[in-house]
Formats: sequence, C-alpha cells, structure tokens
Amino acid sequence: MIAVVLAVLAAAANAVASVLQRRAARAAPATEAFRPGLIWDLVRRPTWLGGIAALIAGFLLQAGALTSGGLALVQPLLVAELPITMLVAGWMFRVRLDPKTWLAVGLLTAGLAGFLAAASPTPGHRLPGLLTWVISAGVTIGLLACFVTAAIAAGGAARAVLLGMAAGLGFAYTAVLMKRTVDELPAGARTLAGSWSLWAMVAAGLCSLFLLQNALHSGPLVAVQPALTVTDPVASTAYGVAMFGEDIRTGPWVVPELTGMALILYGSVLLSRYAPLRRQAHMIGTRRRGPGEEGTRPAKR
Repeated sequence: MIAVVLAVLAAAANAVASVLQRRAARAAPATEAFRPGLIWDLVRRPTWLGGIAALIAGFLLQAGALTSGGLALVQPLLVAELPITMLVAGWMFRVRLDPKTWLAVGLLTAGLAGFLAAASPTPGHRLPGLLTWVISAGVTIGLLACFVTAAIAAGGAARAVLLGMAAGLGFAYTAVLMKRTVDELPAGARTLAGSWSLWAMVAAGLCSLFLLQNALHSGPLVAVQPALTVTDPVASTAYGVAMFGEDIRTGPWVVPELTGMALILYGSVLLSRYAPLRRQAHMIGTRRRGPGEEGTRPAKR
C-alpha cells in the first residue's frame, strides 16, 4: 500500500509538472525546436521552473514507490497522471469539465483498476545481467531513434504525439535504471555514488526531459499527455517482466487485462478530444513575437 500511495502522489506531481511546463514551452519561439536554446529559454521562465520542481518531487516519490514495489505495480499507477492532468488543466485554464470528460476519467480509472486487479503484479527477484542491460539499452535507443525520426518528418499534433511516446519510453527506461539504483541504497552513499546505474539514470532522465519539452513545444497538451501517460506504464511493465522477472497473471486473466488496457486507451482518446481544453491549448500556444511570459497578448496581424 505504501508503494500505491507514493505512486499516486507521484502521478499527481507529474500532472502539475506537465501543465506548468506546457504553459512555458508553448510560449517559446518555434525556431528553438530540437535546439539547446529551447532549454535556455525555458530556464528563465518561473512557470517552467515550478514545473521542474513538481517533476523532481514526482521523481522522488516514484523512487520511494519502487523501493517497496515492482515496476509492474508502480508504473501502471502513473496512468492516474492523465485524468489528474486534465483536472488541473481545466482548473488552471478555467474550463468546466462536461459529463463526457468525467465519463472518460471514469473509464480510464476503471481500466486501471481492472488491469491491476487482473494482473496482480508481484515484484521480481532477478537481477539483470550485463547482456540483458546491453540488449535493453540497444532496443530502447533504436525505438527512440525511430520515434524522433518520424516526429521530425511529421508535423502538428502528429509530431507532438510521437515525441510524447518517445518521452514516455525514455521515462520508462529511466524507471528501470531507478529500480536498479534504489536496490543499491542499503550499500551506502559511497557505493551508490560509484554506481553506473545512478549516472545512467540521470542521463536517461535528462534526455527524456528534453524530449518532453520538445513534445510540449510541438503540440497541445491534450495530444502529448495521453501518448506520454500510456506509453510509460506499458513499456515499464514489459521491462519489469522481461528484465527483473516480475510476474503478472496470464492464461484466462489476459482477457480482463486487455479489457482494462482498452478502457485506458479509450478513456485517453476521449480526454484528448475534449474541445474546450483544445481551444485553451491553442490560445496558450499562440506564438509570441517577443520573449514575453504567458499572459501577454499576441501581436495583431
């Protein structure tokens, strides 16, 4: 239960981070996409710094959850980030959520509860060997390269979705490295500081953060968030089963598990189609001619 509570709190912190980072990232000039200048521009925005603080809080809560729970339990709970994000965005943008949106939130929540009840994930006790780490890193990097290449070739909401999926996969592998790192906490701070997994986790997290900022810079939050939120737990569950020997029920239980995932996906699609939040995202995302903060009026044409 400690892992469940910490994971839900991490999802809430990540939701706040997404909304704040979205407000800041979409105000940056379009010419800064995929450039280090994007980060330099964002660092000077208090809204973005607040989002980073919330993201760090979510990161620490997630690490705490992984000390007492496996990837297959903790990461699916992060799907709760999606409805929380929409609720926070609706409050921040002063948009009243209609019954259809609440239905989507209910479907997503029911799907998550159904999947976890059917899968009944248990922590694994297998430590990945060197070959497993090399293969998993190679596969992850290859998939990320495919997502980013396709995103660069695409445009509009498609680019945002593909980059959101890339960021979700990157954060999933960051969670894998986090799981490896927290397992070394009992050995002491000196051993932890010399652990390769700690620095690999930091590098993977920073790369994933860069992908997320470009996703939020490329399209509306309602396009990025479902792709990010669904990709992360699905990939993390696969990593947990394949690398750490975590167990989820199979056989007849596959049917309710797939049903739960279908409800999560359908709820995510319904949320992404919520028109008032799309309009607010478009208004907030209007490009400024100057480097001003949110709230300035766009220049007249």
